[in-house]
Amino acid sequence: MAPSFEFPQSLRALEEDGEDNRLYARNPVDIASLRPSQLEEFVKGISFDLSDKELFCIEEQDVFDSVYSLVRGYNGLPATCKVNLVESLRSNLSVLLPNVDSLSRSSQGQDDATPVLDRVASHRNALKIYTYFLFTVVLNEEVNITSNNNMKVTASTRKKHPKNSWNWEPQRGRILNLIANSLEIKLALLFGPTGLEENYISFIAKNAFALFENATVLKDSDAKDALCRIIGACATKYQYMAQSCASIMHLVHKYDFVVTHIADAVAGAEKKYADGSLANSLIREIGRTNPKDYIKDTVGAENVGRLLVELSDRLPKLMSVNIGLLVPHFGGESYKIRNALVGVLGKLVAKAFKDVEGEVNSKSVRLRTKQAMLEILLERCRDVSAYTRSRVLQIWAELCEEHCVSIGLWNELAEVAAGRLEDKSAMVRKSALNLLIMMLQHNPFGPQLRIASFEATLQQYKKKLKELEPDTPSESDMNRLPSFSNTSGNAEVDDVTAGLTKVQQDSLPDSCLPQMEEDLVQKDGCVPDVGNLEQTRALVASLEAGLRFSKCISTTIPTLAQLMASSSATDVENTINLLMRCRQFQIDASEACLHKMLPLVFSQDKSIYEAVENAFITIYIKKNPVEAARNLINLAIESNIGDLAALEFIVGALVSKGNISNAAISALWDFFCFNISGTTAIQSCGALSILCMAAKSSSAVLSSHLQDIIDIGFGRWAKIEPLLARTACVALQRLSEDDRKKLLSSNGSRAFGILESLITGFWLPENIWYAAADKAIAAIYTIHPTPETFAANLVKKSLRSVFDCSGGEELHNEIGGGSAGILTTVQVERLGRYLFVVSHVAMNQLLYIESCLRKVQKQKVGKEKMNYDFQHANGAMLADTSKEIGINAELGLTASEDAILDTLSDKAEKEIVCGGSTEKNLIGHCAPFLSKLCRNFSLMQKYPELQVSAMLALCRFMIIDACFCDTNLQLLFTVVESAPSEIVRSNCTICLGDLAVRFPNLLEPWTENMYSRLQDPSVSVRKNAVLVLSHLILNDMMKVKGYINEMAIRLEDEDERISNLAKLFFNELSKKGSNPIYNLLPDILGKLSNQNLKRESFCNIMQFLIGSIKKDKQMESLVEKLCNRFSGVTDIRQWEYISYCLSQLAFTEKGMKKLMESFKTYEHVLSEDSVMDHFKSIINKGKKFAKPELKLCIEEFEDKLNKFHLEKKEQEVTARNAQIHQQKIDSMEDFVVTRNAGEAHMESDNDEGTDGEVIDPCTEGMIKSVNETSKSRCVESEEHSVASSELTESEPDDSEIQSPNVILRGASKAGSEKSNMKDKKSHVPASSRRNIRSKQR
Repeated sequence: MAPSFEFPQSLRALEEDGEDNRLYARNPVDIASLRPSQLEEFVKGISFDLSDKELFCIEEQDVFDSVYSLVRGYNGLPATCKVNLVESLRSNLSVLLPNVDSLSRSSQGQDDATPVLDRVASHRNALKIYTYFLFTVVLNEEVNITSNNNMKVTASTRKKHPKNSWNWEPQRGRILNLIANSLEIKLALLFGPTGLEENYISFIAKNAFALFENATVLKDSDAKDALCRIIGACATKYQYMAQSCASIMHLVHKYDFVVTHIADAVAGAEKKYADGSLANSLIREIGRTNPKDYIKDTVGAENVGRLLVELSDRLPKLMSVNIGLLVPHFGGESYKIRNALVGVLGKLVAKAFKDVEGEVNSKSVRLRTKQAMLEILLERCRDVSAYTRSRVLQIWAELCEEHCVSIGLWNELAEVAAGRLEDKSAMVRKSALNLLIMMLQHNPFGPQLRIASFEATLQQYKKKLKELEPDTPSESDMNRLPSFSNTSGNAEVDDVTAGLTKVQQDSLPDSCLPQMEEDLVQKDGCVPDVGNLEQTRALVASLEAGLRFSKCISTTIPTLAQLMASSSATDVENTINLLMRCRQFQIDASEACLHKMLPLVFSQDKSIYEAVENAFITIYIKKNPVEAARNLINLAIESNIGDLAALEFIVGALVSKGNISNAAISALWDFFCFNISGTTAIQSCGALSILCMAAKSSSAVLSSHLQDIIDIGFGRWAKIEPLLARTACVALQRLSEDDRKKLLSSNGSRAFGILESLITGFWLPENIWYAAADKAIAAIYTIHPTPETFAANLVKKSLRSVFDCSGGEELHNEIGGGSAGILTTVQVERLGRYLFVVSHVAMNQLLYIESCLRKVQKQKVGKEKMNYDFQHANGAMLADTSKEIGINAELGLTASEDAILDTLSDKAEKEIVCGGSTEKNLIGHCAPFLSKLCRNFSLMQKYPELQVSAMLALCRFMIIDACFCDTNLQLLFTVVESAPSEIVRSNCTICLGDLAVRFPNLLEPWTENMYSRLQDPSVSVRKNAVLVLSHLILNDMMKVKGYINEMAIRLEDEDERISNLAKLFFNELSKKGSNPIYNLLPDILGKLSNQNLKRESFCNIMQFLIGSIKKDKQMESLVEKLCNRFSGVTDIRQWEYISYCLSQLAFTEKGMKKLMESFKTYEHVLSEDSVMDHFKSIINKGKKFAKPELKLCIEEFEDKLNKFHLEKKEQEVTARNAQIHQQKIDSMEDFVVTRNAGEAHMESDNDEGTDGEVIDPCTEGMIKSVNETSKSRCVESEEHSVASSELTESEPDDSEIQSPNVILRGASKAGSEKSNMKDKKSHVPASSRRNIRSKQR
């Protein structure tokens, strides 16, 4: 019998001769010394021996030595030799394994045990040798592959195999699967009842775990499955548990890619051997770990958490039994572990409790366990970590999707999710929004969640329930009732839910809820019968739960409206998705809230715009053409000015993309032309408005209905709906160039006649006329060939409508003299219209001049380009042309042409208002009259409507002409500050913004006055001021002056819209350059500290501004700047404000060090408790992120702060008490001197005076002691001031500081006498005391 083979510590250890009888390599061959031909012959010989001889030949010494030599020199073998060697070893082992079973059968039929034992020993030896050499080959090959990959340098060689390489991957999978098979067969006969040898199992397990560290091996599915089987067999079948657990935990902590494969191995072992001991051991090991260890090892914590989740997914029942070991980790500080644990609970709730078989007791225990898990998940929604809060909300969404949340928990979960919508973390808000979407999608209450529907149905079923309750059913009826005892809770819930859905679908149509409720009241039989009393009770409970859920979702609508204005794109996208889902389920107010998303089309974030566009298409466009047209018309009718601008933008975009079809455009024309029955004038106007929006992207939209625009837009329907005329004017402006020519040739005179009658006539109401005249004048300047002549006639006709005769000069003189008598013959309304027409014509004339200039310049550029192209085609003329261009450039002829154009443009602009010095043009005659009219404040106060028109016209004239602007600028600021009408102040505020753009040098000295509009009492004026200043500052048309604190105050404006606009301004300002807010913050802090602001408002403002500073470097610099401000401030309130701002900074390690280094600048303020509280807040922040060294410094700094705080408090108390004590001493001395001087004139002796005098008991002891002191001239002031001054507890008013009596020599007796006198006098009535005092005097 051959010696036994023992697994060595290393391959070279097989060459060592042991004392015991074991197999080792006696005569190994040096492979490296063999020539290639010799080596090839040597390998062939070994392969022949292994295949030709018996399987046990491997234990023969010469064969063993040869195989060992080849394995030792494996790396130097050529590919063919490797293939021969590996294939021989593998095939022999694959044949050997089935022989183990045949060996057991043959041993049972033989009587002689000696040959059988020899065969068993040979099988055992061969199995161990083949296994060892094959595993060693696998390890060597993997090491070679890894080293070759590390040595590759170029991308081109990375994908090429080396010259002598061979396809190793299939061989690796076969070998590892063969070794796994060897562990799964019955080896008891080979190794006896004690099991496998420990070094055998140790060798296989150790190397299997080593291969697990190689990600490339795990990508091979065959190799990975084999390794999982090996680990499972070693740990479970062969009780190699402790070492396996330790190795698994090491792998999990170190490599993140092994987690899922380890979970597969553990689950595979449990399934194959019906033994979960490996999983139990791992869970116990994780549960025993100190939670603090996971704080440092964040990667390990994440991997361990993933492993727990994977095990819960694969082994839910086993995990549910051991979950108690993991629950204590919820109290740990590692949020990654808590994230994993909530994931584990989610998996267990979804999978571990589906099986309903078993006894009633076990079912109740499992249900209690499930309920406890759900309660933990609800509690974790308020976790301190945003990551955990977000994760647990995601888990709840998965549970809702899998229908694992009962109706009992549904509303509680909905309320928690609704509360998380206001979470400070964007990721939590995102998860909460997704959870609510999932809850709506999978709600158990039906497809309609209108509150009125639920209330109506609930009322009827409550009534039905009351009818059923008094009737006690008989025993026979009870026997006929269906039994619910054998059904599961989920089935009952499903039945009730189905009944609820049926009730809603049957009895709650979408039409006319009030009428439906009346019908329900009148007809008792309209409510579907759902069965017996218990079923009716269950349905009522479900209806109540559904009503509560509907109300909960409805209450979130205001929050969702706020989230649509969030700076986070994910907030906006998910909010829109949730509102879309709410609209689908008919949640109250969801439609109106969705309407607020329109302004978001102007968002610069592409994802937000796409979300709005998709929602818009889904809600309004994805229907039949008539319905889509109707939706767009209703939207246009209900929208305000801002929403109309957004609607125009998105309609134009959708038309250009083709999302709004031609059929929908045709339907809009049908609505406009009243071709659809029931169309109203308002709908016709809305249809034309949408068509005008579409024409901005596709001008051909209007070309087919020019005649209809004229006939309907300005016809009889315009008198029913005045806005129709204004919309028709807009349509005329949107006509293409060809359509304009077509209109001029066919209906030009009629169209202009209609426009003239609209402007100069009085058939439109006053409130509509101004908007219509505005668009009509603009349309004239757009389509008329000579608009200036037509506009001149308009102005003259409007003037004649005001004055019956040529009394313009008379009116000019009357207004200049301050008289208003002339207006008795002139209608104020007509004068206001005239001023509007003349000013609007002037403004459009300015725009017309600029458009003509651009047209000339465009023609000039086009002409030059054509000449250049023509000359470039004729190459012979190119040299002469370039020479001529060069000469013109040197002489400045090209520049002079542009200068001439600019001069002509400037002259034309000046002539609009001022004209020449000798004679004035048509509009110029109105300018001085208008200026004098606006200065007549008594007239303006008498006619506020006239002031609105006059100031609006004055502002337009000022925008046109710089001289006129300079002359009337002071008047404008006087009016904007003192005008009683907020409309006038708002218009003037908007005008100031236009003037600042056009004439910045003129407006620069008035910057402070512009900022003062932010303090206007009117909400509309403040809002316009915020908008104007935001526009000027953000577009670099106005520098951020020292008045920006006024804008900061608007962050806390009482009007929410103004506050939101101010926040938007500062958000956009923080994105410019290197964040100007950083430089402005100290100045804002200083000015706000000196203003009479509420403390809460100041804190909110500074918190918002500091929150917009994101860079660490700026934060660190602010620490130093704010600390330096302490040194120049003596006001306690400013100390508190500065320290509050410091506490709001996001401190870094450098920031904390700067704070410590600047201690000298703020040590004098540490006596204040409020200041100290803010510094404590900073210290708590620093401790959270500080490393151990910095944390030690922070703790020392904290001790230093506390020490200085106590010292400063003691010094203040001592100084304060000494001062008060000295004041009392001085006052008492003065009193005694006065009293002694008065006693000299008294006739009665001192005893009588004492008996008759009433002495204030509060000062009696002090007077006596001071009197004695003054007599004895022996005062030990220093001793007693230090020894007896103390701050006693004050009275409830907390204003009195009292010092005890100073006991001096000779004063004790007098003090006792006075005490006795006080006791006696306490019984004397007040009237008697007054009589005594009067007699004494």
